[in-house]
Amino acid sequence: MSGAPFIGVLALQGDVREHVGALTRLGADSAPVRALEQLDACDGLVIPGGESTTMSRLARIDGWFEPLRSLRAAGVPMFGSCAGMIMLADQVLDARPDQETVGGLDVVVRRNAFGRQVDSFEMDVDMPVLGERPFHAVFIRAPWVESVGQGVEVLAEISAGERAGTIVAVRQGPVLATSFHPELTPDDRVHRYFVDMVESRVERSRGSA
Repeated sequence: MSGAPFIGVLALQGDVREHVGALTRLGADSAPVRALEQLDACDGLVIPGGESTTMSRLARIDGWFEPLRSLRAAGVPMFGSCAGMIMLADQVLDARPDQETVGGLDVVVRRNAFGRQVDSFEMDVDMPVLGERPFHAVFIRAPWVESVGQGVEVLAEISAGERAGTIVAVRQGPVLATSFHPELTPDDRVHRYFVDMVESRVERSRGSA
Protein backbone atom coordinates (compact mmCIF):
# COMPACT_ATOMS: atom_id res chain seq x y z
CA MET A 1 0.00 0.00 0.00
CA SER A 2 1.51 3.34 -1.08
CA GLY A 3 2.46 5.54 1.86
CA ALA A 4 1.96 2.76 4.39
CA PRO A 5 3.85 3.18 7.67
CA PHE A 6 6.91 1.04 8.22
CA ILE A 7 6.45 -1.12 11.30
CA GLY A 8 9.54 -3.08 12.19
CA VAL A 9 9.59 -6.27 14.22
CA LEU A 10 12.63 -6.59 16.47
CA ALA A 11 14.36 -9.75 15.30
CA LEU A 12 16.58 -10.67 18.22
CA GLN A 13 14.53 -13.77 19.01
CA GLY A 14 10.89 -14.93 19.06
CA ASP A 15 7.77 -14.82 16.87
CA VAL A 16 9.14 -12.39 14.30
CA ARG A 17 7.67 -13.95 11.15
CA GLU A 18 4.19 -14.22 12.67
CA HIS A 19 4.07 -10.52 13.56
CA VAL A 20 5.38 -9.48 10.16
CA GLY A 21 2.69 -11.61 8.52
CA ALA A 22 -0.13 -10.09 10.55
CA LEU A 23 1.04 -6.53 9.91
CA THR A 24 1.52 -7.17 6.19
CA ARG A 25 -2.00 -8.58 5.88
CA LEU A 26 -3.27 -5.29 7.29
CA GLY A 27 -1.46 -3.25 4.65
CA ALA A 28 1.48 -2.07 6.73
CA ASP A 29 5.00 -2.13 5.35
CA SER A 30 6.67 -4.55 7.76
CA ALA A 31 9.97 -6.40 7.99
CA PRO A 32 12.31 -7.88 10.60
CA VAL A 33 14.66 -5.35 12.22
CA ARG A 34 18.06 -6.99 12.52
CA ALA A 35 20.38 -3.96 12.35
CA LEU A 36 20.44 -0.87 14.57
CA GLU A 37 20.33 1.49 11.60
CA GLN A 38 16.92 0.08 10.61
CA LEU A 39 15.39 1.70 13.69
CA ASP A 40 15.67 5.13 12.02
CA ALA A 41 13.08 4.06 9.44
CA CYS A 42 10.56 2.72 11.94
CA ASP A 43 7.20 4.46 12.32
CA GLY A 44 6.37 1.75 14.85
CA LEU A 45 8.12 -1.24 16.40
CA VAL A 46 6.93 -4.62 17.65
CA ILE A 47 8.87 -6.55 20.28
CA PRO A 48 7.62 -10.12 19.80
CA GLY A 49 6.86 -13.00 22.08
CA GLY A 50 9.77 -15.29 22.79
CA GLU A 51 12.13 -15.82 25.72
CA SER A 52 12.65 -12.60 27.65
CA THR A 53 15.98 -13.48 29.30
CA THR A 54 17.50 -14.47 25.95
CA MET A 55 16.09 -11.36 24.30
CA SER A 56 17.46 -9.12 27.05
CA ARG A 57 20.90 -10.77 26.93
CA LEU A 58 21.17 -10.40 23.15
CA ALA A 59 19.97 -6.79 23.31
CA ARG A 60 22.64 -5.98 25.89
CA ILE A 61 25.45 -7.74 24.01
CA ASP A 62 24.61 -6.08 20.69
CA GLY A 63 23.93 -2.61 22.08
CA TRP A 64 20.20 -2.32 21.42
CA PHE A 65 18.96 -0.89 24.69
CA GLU A 66 19.92 2.77 24.33
CA PRO A 67 18.72 3.05 20.70
CA LEU A 68 15.44 1.38 21.66
CA ARG A 69 15.00 3.73 24.62
CA SER A 70 15.71 6.70 22.38
CA LEU A 71 13.10 5.49 19.88
CA ARG A 72 10.55 5.07 22.65
CA ALA A 73 11.40 8.47 24.16
CA ALA A 74 10.81 10.03 20.74
CA GLY A 75 7.21 8.79 20.90
CA VAL A 76 7.47 6.05 18.29
CA PRO A 77 4.67 3.54 19.05
CA MET A 78 5.83 0.20 20.42
CA PHE A 79 3.90 -3.02 20.92
CA GLY A 80 5.18 -5.90 23.04
CA SER A 81 3.51 -9.32 23.19
CA CYS A 82 4.38 -11.73 26.05
CA ALA A 83 8.20 -11.43 26.28
CA GLY A 84 7.78 -8.06 24.56
CA MET A 85 5.60 -6.92 27.46
CA ILE A 86 8.42 -7.84 29.84
CA MET A 87 10.93 -5.95 27.69
CA LEU A 88 8.79 -2.78 27.86
CA ALA A 89 7.95 -2.94 31.57
CA ASP A 90 9.61 -0.63 34.07
CA GLN A 91 9.72 -3.38 36.71
CA VAL A 92 9.82 -7.17 36.35
CA LEU A 93 9.33 -9.69 39.14
CA ASP A 94 10.92 -13.16 39.05
CA ALA A 95 13.47 -12.01 36.48
CA ARG A 96 17.19 -12.74 36.46
CA PRO A 97 19.08 -10.20 38.62
CA ASP A 98 20.90 -8.87 35.56
CA GLN A 99 17.83 -8.77 33.29
CA GLU A 100 17.51 -5.36 31.66
CA THR A 101 14.45 -3.84 29.99
CA VAL A 102 13.72 -1.05 27.54
CA GLY A 103 11.17 0.36 29.99
CA GLY A 104 8.70 3.13 29.36
CA LEU A 105 5.64 1.22 30.50
CA ASP A 106 4.81 2.09 34.11
CA VAL A 107 3.76 -1.39 35.22
CA VAL A 108 5.00 -4.18 37.45
CA VAL A 109 5.04 -7.42 35.44
CA ARG A 110 5.56 -10.91 36.82
CA ARG A 111 7.55 -13.16 34.51
CA ASN A 112 6.16 -16.69 33.83
CA ALA A 113 3.23 -15.79 36.10
CA PHE A 114 0.86 -18.37 34.63
CA GLY A 115 3.37 -21.21 34.97
CA ARG A 116 5.72 -23.18 32.78
CA GLN A 117 5.34 -24.29 29.15
CA VAL A 118 3.07 -27.19 30.15
CA ASP A 119 0.70 -24.70 31.80
CA SER A 120 0.08 -22.83 28.54
CA PHE A 121 -3.58 -22.30 27.70
CA GLU A 122 -6.06 -20.47 25.49
CA MET A 123 -9.15 -18.52 26.51
CA ASP A 124 -11.50 -15.79 25.33
CA VAL A 125 -10.68 -12.36 26.76
CA ASP A 126 -12.87 -9.28 26.65
CA MET A 127 -10.95 -6.36 25.17
CA PRO A 128 -13.46 -3.52 24.64
CA VAL A 129 -11.14 -1.42 22.44
CA LEU A 130 -11.42 -4.21 19.85
CA GLY A 131 -15.22 -4.31 19.90
CA GLU A 132 -17.80 -6.52 21.54
CA ARG A 133 -16.49 -9.84 20.27
CA PRO A 134 -14.00 -11.45 22.72
CA PHE A 135 -10.43 -12.05 21.60
CA HIS A 136 -9.26 -15.67 21.66
CA ALA A 137 -5.95 -15.29 23.49
CA VAL A 138 -3.02 -17.72 23.53
CA PHE A 139 -0.94 -17.71 26.74
CA ILE A 140 2.47 -19.44 26.62
CA ARG A 141 4.68 -19.09 29.72
CA ALA A 142 2.98 -15.75 29.93
CA PRO A 143 3.57 -12.82 32.26
CA TRP A 144 0.79 -10.87 33.88
CA VAL A 145 0.57 -7.30 35.12
CA GLU A 146 0.64 -7.09 38.92
CA SER A 147 0.06 -3.33 39.12
CA VAL A 148 -0.15 -0.28 36.90
CA GLY A 149 1.02 3.27 37.41
CA GLN A 150 -0.85 6.47 36.80
CA GLY A 151 -1.54 7.01 33.12
CA VAL A 152 -1.64 3.31 32.24
CA GLU A 153 -4.90 2.16 30.67
CA VAL A 154 -6.00 -1.42 31.40
CA LEU A 155 -7.30 -2.82 28.12
CA ALA A 156 -8.10 -6.39 29.15
CA GLU A 157 -8.48 -8.53 32.25
CA ILE A 158 -9.36 -12.17 32.71
CA SER A 159 -13.02 -12.12 33.67
CA ALA A 160 -13.71 -15.56 35.12
CA GLY A 161 -12.22 -18.41 37.13
CA GLU A 162 -9.42 -18.35 39.67
CA ARG A 163 -7.48 -15.82 37.59
CA ALA A 164 -10.38 -13.33 37.37
CA GLY A 165 -9.20 -9.74 37.53
CA THR A 166 -5.71 -10.52 36.22
CA ILE A 167 -4.52 -7.75 33.89
CA VAL A 168 -3.35 -9.07 30.52
CA ALA A 169 -3.31 -6.03 28.20
CA VAL A 170 -2.33 -2.41 28.83
CA ARG A 171 -1.55 0.80 27.03
CA GLN A 172 0.35 3.89 28.10
CA GLY A 173 0.35 6.53 25.38
CA PRO A 174 2.24 5.09 22.41
CA VAL A 175 3.19 1.87 24.23
CA LEU A 176 0.93 -1.19 23.95
CA ALA A 177 1.51 -4.58 25.59
CA THR A 178 -0.28 -7.92 25.89
CA SER A 179 0.47 -10.96 28.06
CA PHE A 180 -0.80 -13.17 25.27
CA HIS A 181 0.32 -13.86 21.68
CA PRO A 182 -2.06 -12.25 19.16
CA GLU A 183 0.47 -13.13 16.44
CA LEU A 184 -0.41 -16.82 16.89
CA THR A 185 -4.09 -16.41 16.01
CA PRO A 186 -5.89 -15.53 12.75
CA ASP A 187 -7.61 -12.61 14.52
CA ASP A 188 -5.73 -9.47 13.49
CA ARG A 189 -7.64 -6.98 15.65
CA VAL A 190 -4.83 -6.33 18.13
CA HIS A 191 -2.45 -5.67 15.25
CA ARG A 192 -5.07 -3.46 13.60
CA TYR A 193 -5.32 -1.47 16.83
CA PHE A 194 -1.53 -1.02 16.83
CA VAL A 195 -1.43 -0.07 13.14
CA ASP A 196 -4.08 2.57 13.89
CA MET A 197 -1.83 3.92 16.70
CA VAL A 198 1.08 4.15 14.28
CA GLU A 199 -0.95 5.74 11.49
CA SER A 200 -2.38 8.35 13.87
CA ARG A 201 1.12 9.38 14.94
CA VAL A 202 2.35 9.54 11.34
CA GLU A 203 -0.61 11.73 10.37
CA ARG A 204 0.04 14.05 13.32
CA SER A 205 3.71 14.29 12.40
CA ARG A 206 2.89 15.14 8.77
CA GLY A 207 0.33 17.73 9.90
CA SER A 208 2.86 19.53 12.07
CA ALA A 209 5.65 19.41 9.47
